[in-house]
Amino acid sequence: MPFGPAALVALDVDGTLLDRDGRLSEPVRAGVRTLVDAGRHVVVATGRSLVATLPVLDQLGLLSGYAVTSNGAVTVRLDPALPDGYELVDVVTFDPAPALRLLREHLPMAVYAVEDLGMGFRLTGPFPDGELIGRLQIVPFEQLLATRATRVVVRSPEHTPEDFLALVDRLGLHGGSYAVGWTAWLDIAPDGVSKAHGLAIAADRLGVSAADALAVGDGRNDLEMFAWAGRSVAMGQAPPEVQAAADQVCGHVDEDGLADVLRALSCPTTASTPTPR
Repeated sequence: MPFGPAALVALDVDGTLLDRDGRLSEPVRAGVRTLVDAGRHVVVATGRSLVATLPVLDQLGLLSGYAVTSNGAVTVRLDPALPDGYELVDVVTFDPAPALRLLREHLPMAVYAVEDLGMGFRLTGPFPDGELIGRLQIVPFEQLLATRATRVVVRSPEHTPEDFLALVDRLGLHGGSYAVGWTAWLDIAPDGVSKAHGLAIAADRLGVSAADALAVGDGRNDLEMFAWAGRSVAMGQAPPEVQAAADQVCGHVDEDGLADVLRALSCPTTASTPTPR
């Protein structure tokens, strides 16, 4: 099924724009530029922190517009004329202490991190190189409880994503939104906040309706933006429940699946398209 015009294209980063080694392919980069040059609004929507998202925006040449980071807790307006190249449009925080205390009772060996907006993270122990970007300050667990946060990360290598899903369900955690990654990784955002929250803010400022938006992603933290957007595409390596929630499925990130979607958006009558669901 060919794509018609999409006024706003929301793109996840890891596993969608970037492969699992963090690389941006030239076909994907060129596809993004073609859409931007044609006047489409391309909005990156990611679980990454702001400081980890900015280099990706630079690689894509997205210097103006909007970006949604920290799974929707932080939305920024991009403008190269601003001193930092962006301004904060919306920031949602929550008290992470109740969830952190409860999780630590059940995951005492896990490593915990709290985002310091625009700086990096305070964390209880080291993460593998490249998983968190910015200033990384190792602190006692109690220091993570002291201030409100936009995002909390829990990493427990001995647990699978299925273990995390079962734990969140069993504990009945409240006070935050929870997203399980494709590794042993749990993201906690403010209650009710998701990528859809930030995208709705960006779309409103751009004068675009959700019906005129298309979202592409590969993770469980993309489900809400799939539901928000008029159309959605899941990457070929996405978990079954993510593929089932999307309107269509494209190729694997290692096969430049997103590039096919971007080409279809640019040339809807001639380009190959993802598989309808």
